[in-house]
Amino acid sequence: MRIEIATLFPEMCEAVLGESIVGRARRAGKIEINCRQIREYTQDKHRRVDDTPYGGGMGMVMQCEPIYNCYKSVCNEIGSKPHTIYMSPKGKIFNQQKAIEFSKMENILIICGHYEGVDQRIIDRIVDEEISIGDYVLTGGEIPAMTVVDAVARMCDGVLSDEMCFKDESIYSGLLEYPQYTRPEIWEGESVPSVLLSGHHKNIEKWRLEKSLEITAERRPDLLDIYNNGKQ
Repeated sequence: MRIEIATLFPEMCEAVLGESIVGRARRAGKIEINCRQIREYTQDKHRRVDDTPYGGGMGMVMQCEPIYNCYKSVCNEIGSKPHTIYMSPKGKIFNQQKAIEFSKMENILIICGHYEGVDQRIIDRIVDEEISIGDYVLTGGEIPAMTVVDAVARMCDGVLSDEMCFKDESIYSGLLEYPQYTRPEIWEGESVPSVLLSGHHKNIEKWRLEKSLEITAERRPDLLDIYNNGKQ
């Protein structure tokens, strides 16, 4: 899988996506992630990529041409149109199902807006979908883009050691995850649940499912409804 990020702050993205599991997967060639500086695609000698909004108002709006030139460069390199995402508070809320959908794609381009956003004409021309990570506004699209990339990358072949690393986790399974414990067996007078020490795998699985159902019912009853409907 190849993910391109069009941003004014590629170093910010590299600082996160070059570390930990995703960073190791990139170095091992399991996934390709490129962070492109939008300013490199402007024709302006001062590398300007924004201007004041028509109709007045606060802030600046990112111009079409630099983003479009970046997009065309990606298209030329991969030989086709990438699935193009614009990170926006106006977009559909990102969730695990959307992450799964993206993880099955071959090429993705994520555009990070800044200031007051980007010229609507570039959205209309090249963007396949607008995505939001929640009902709040951030200073730019970089943090949301990195959130999407991290969620998607970890489901790509070879990024994690085993697909069960993500299939048993909260949300992916349809339920919130059961509690986890590690050594020591007793800490500050509190013991690990005895079933986890029993070595009886069926009883452990039963306990974990019961705990997942209990936690989901308490914290996310909406997810429990979806889970139960899917079981019918």
